[in-house]
Amino acid sequence: MVGRAEELRFVAAAMRSRSGPRGVVLAGAAGVGKTRLAAEARAEAGRRGMTVRWATATSSSRPLPLGAFGGLLGELGDLGREPAQLLPRAAAALLAGAGRAGVLIGVDDAHLLDELSATLIHQLVLRRAATVLVTVRTGEPAPDAVTALWKDRDLDRLEVQPLSEQEVTTLLESVLGGHVEQASVSRLWAMCQGNVLYLRQLVDGAVENAALRRERGVWRLAEPPRVTPGLVELVATRLGTLSEAVREVVDVLAVHEPLGIGLLTGLTGPDAVEDAENRGIVSVETDGRRVQARLAHPLYGEVRRAAIGQLRARRLRSRIATALADTGARRADDVLRRAVLTLDSDVESDPGLLVAAAERASYLGDLPLALRLGRAAVVAGGGFAAQAIVANSTAFLGPAEEADAELATLTRLAGDDAELVRAAVNRATFLTWMLARVEQAEVVLDEAAAQVVTAGAGMPLVALRAMIDGQLGRPERAEQAALSVLRSGGATDDAVLMACCGLVAALAVTGRADQMGPHVARGAEAATRSTERADFRLPLVALQITGLRLAGHLGDASRIALDCRAQIKDVPIGAQIGCYLVGETELALGRVRTAVRWLREGRAGIERFGDTGGWRYATLIALTRALALAGDVEGAHEALADLDNHRHPGLAFLDPEMVLARAWVTAADGAVTRGIELAHEAAELAGRRGQLAHVVLALHTAARFGDRSVAGRLATLAGQVTGPRAPAAAAHAAALAADDGDAMLAASFALEETGDLLSAADAAAQAAVRHLAGDRRSAGHTAAARAHALAGACEGATTPALAVAARPLPLTDREREIVSLAARGLSNRQIADRLVVSVRTIEGHLYRASAKLGTTDRSEFADLLGITPGRPPAAGRGD
Repeated sequence: MVGRAEELRFVAAAMRSRSGPRGVVLAGAAGVGKTRLAAEARAEAGRRGMTVRWATATSSSRPLPLGAFGGLLGELGDLGREPAQLLPRAAAALLAGAGRAGVLIGVDDAHLLDELSATLIHQLVLRRAATVLVTVRTGEPAPDAVTALWKDRDLDRLEVQPLSEQEVTTLLESVLGGHVEQASVSRLWAMCQGNVLYLRQLVDGAVENAALRRERGVWRLAEPPRVTPGLVELVATRLGTLSEAVREVVDVLAVHEPLGIGLLTGLTGPDAVEDAENRGIVSVETDGRRVQARLAHPLYGEVRRAAIGQLRARRLRSRIATALADTGARRADDVLRRAVLTLDSDVESDPGLLVAAAERASYLGDLPLALRLGRAAVVAGGGFAAQAIVANSTAFLGPAEEADAELATLTRLAGDDAELVRAAVNRATFLTWMLARVEQAEVVLDEAAAQVVTAGAGMPLVALRAMIDGQLGRPERAEQAALSVLRSGGATDDAVLMACCGLVAALAVTGRADQMGPHVARGAEAATRSTERADFRLPLVALQITGLRLAGHLGDASRIALDCRAQIKDVPIGAQIGCYLVGETELALGRVRTAVRWLREGRAGIERFGDTGGWRYATLIALTRALALAGDVEGAHEALADLDNHRHPGLAFLDPEMVLARAWVTAADGAVTRGIELAHEAAELAGRRGQLAHVVLALHTAARFGDRSVAGRLATLAGQVTGPRAPAAAAHAAALAADDGDAMLAASFALEETGDLLSAADAAAQAAVRHLAGDRRSAGHTAAARAHALAGACEGATTPALAVAARPLPLTDREREIVSLAARGLSNRQIADRLVVSVRTIEGHLYRASAKLGTTDRSEFADLLGITPGRPPAAGRGD
């Protein structure tokens, strides 16, 4: 499928052809954008100086000879005496007044032309008297003279394709004037299938009723868009008049699709199904050994569902559910389909079916559906198993009070050790990651462990402790607990999955990412069989990505993040988590503006889920750092304030990265010395917890800020932490400490090999400064050019090192920092407070810097440093 830009280039080339056909036929279904594409081609022709004559054929003009051209022809004279002159005079009227660039004659909806108008167009093409552009609707009958235009190859024919999802994104952001959430774009695209006319109706209606609204700077669908009357009319026109039999086929599929051909024909009749397929209303596809039918366009179902009454819909669901049961429903998802159909039908509820279906929905990540099915199962008598699904789903979806009540009910229903442990795991999970009450969760686990009497029954409690310890920054305890579960030989799939999460967390942060693979695979395999913890696949993958990112395996981390997002983007909160994972890895690769886009989208969408799983906290850490690196200092401070308000104790292992986010914002403010101090604070925090991979990241951040004191520590860590990041960071720090520009440049190439382009840019920038300071101008310019190119690949990222290289000045690091703060509007007292020195010291540095720069004007400081002066940072910001 070609994109709209390629289609426009094709049209332009066809209209300029000198040897072949001169013009083009744009064909396509109603609403795909033929008229819009033709309008762009008309505008381009006008810019080239062509005279444009444009007509639109309609059903009302069709009975009139030359009706479509009535407004363009003027007075043609007395044709009663000279009928043979009608077409020549009409042609002359259309060609009159043409300049050297010629005439473009266009007809929209040319399939509606009367015979005489069609003949006129055909003759103009054959004579090559004008460039001709016409649009026709695919599948509609047209005059022979029109069809001859492409059948005889007199004109090129282009099948105009519906907009791609990316083109819909571009169009929506242009119309709405801002970033549109990708999950919302995907939903709209799936509904309209790229049809511009349908898209406009959907968007207009969604904006009008606030289903599509702007939240935290991102446009997103807060609820499904409604089918407007205008859209109903458009789709009804497309469907045409339906026989009663075909309407029955459409209605059955509108209630539930896809359906196997055998089942559908049994419900509606084979002739009706074949008729619906022949008319293009139903499409038939192969899924393994099954041949299935679905509606050819999603909006057919939307329109018919809006028209079907509740009683008829219930009757249809009952018939489909019964037919599915009669066929055996052998696939896993058949159970889910049957159960969903029975919810709003007249079929008697089967608690076993409802529980099995709810467990399947939970495995697929559709928690709202799992909750709905679970509640129905409770009413039908599903007991503890049904209540467990309700409690678990409510814990994720809230509200907290309701979830707490459901969990309490689950505990009361527990009849043996296995059910007691299951209830305790559910409650402790809820307390840790939903309510951030870690200490209370540990009490719940202790109390449950004290009550268990059956040997081995308490293994899931140990496994959950491993997972909690891993994410609390207790890697040694997490590893010990996880291994005791994994080596036991009798652990349940749920226990194995939780233990693997804890072990992978420990390996990730302690610098042993090379050992994660088998445990990730084992946990993922257990998740496929898990009845209640399948959603823990996400933290397992997120922890794996963290480990790969910290180790410097950035390509692998990015690939896994993209794959994960593709799998979860259609489930509640999955799209937002996917945005975080992709945004985090894009940031690690240095693509800062792309990262900001993903992370902003994730942040906006995750808001309605509150602190579920701690994903908001993780997203805010990455977003704060990304905004600082993208040069959006104000946005970074806003995100940092948001981050301070939403720290999640259940994800304490990320605290060093939170401190580093603060360090980057502080450095972006110009207080690089304080940024270095914060990087060391992050390293000390991580070191106390044994998170050596985070220590590497923090100390390397200090080196990127210009700290020459970390080389020895990083050299030691390079022998303790696996992966390419640690040795590359150690080499960078050693070169900086030795003031060796050549070694800095070599370190830049090593960092680039890991995929960390922004660190590579910093090392090259520092090399450029060192070489130029030593009057090695050729080497300095080479390094500076490399730094500039890498910064460009990082989408214009800004760092302290790049800022110095871009604006080399005869200042010491300290003088430059003080001048930078002064240029940002801080008073001498504020600078002194920020740097914890005396005002007199600041005055001395400013005096010497002013002498070197030849000015005392702080606005000129800003010009020299390339800083846009703004309001000064508030007291304490960045501290």
